[in-house]
Amino acid sequence: MLEDRFLVMTVEHWIDLTCYPSTRPETVRAIAVLVRRSAGAELQMTFRLDGDIPRILVSAPGAPRIATELWRHTCFEAFIAVDGHPAYHEFNFAPSGEWAVYAFRGYRDGGPVAGETMRPDIAVRSTGSRLELDALVRLDCLSAIHPRASLRVGLSAVIEASDGFSYWALRHPAGKPDFHDPDGFALLLEPPGPQR
Repeated sequence: MLEDRFLVMTVEHWIDLTCYPSTRPETVRAIAVLVRRSAGAELQMTFRLDGDIPRILVSAPGAPRIATELWRHTCFEAFIAVDGHPAYHEFNFAPSGEWAVYAFRGYRDGGPVAGETMRPDIAVRSTGSRLELDALVRLDCLSAIHPRASLRVGLSAVIEASDGFSYWALRHPAGKPDFHDPDGFALLLEPPGPQR
């Protein structure tokens, strides 16, 4: 049954990520994501981390730029695939404003995308108890098919804190944290209806 495999979303709402059980830190209370898919071929995500923010290790804000290995530190991620196809894109969003995009033909079969064509827009807000990161991805930069296709999306976060690393995802299907597992792409986003 479709509802057993996917969280099907037609309106926006907050989706809770779950922590991989063996990595649960005291510094992070919860992570949720608000996802919005617009008729204008945009996927907007707000990652909200509630916790002891001064103990979360984040890079200092800087100019937006491509970076590598962002997943080795505090980083929010989105995996986007056209439903029924093995190919997918991985987006990494760092609170510093750094970002990375990867294109894969299938499970971990691919690599980084060079250039600015897929650059997401990133904005960050932070208080002592909450960190929010807004990310906007233009679906038409992925392919001509993405804006009008049903999409499978995986949402995740790697959090580096003073008490260690934790790994958060919409679903943890494997025996270890593996955000590339297609069973973790558990959010099904239908294309937006016609504009009125």
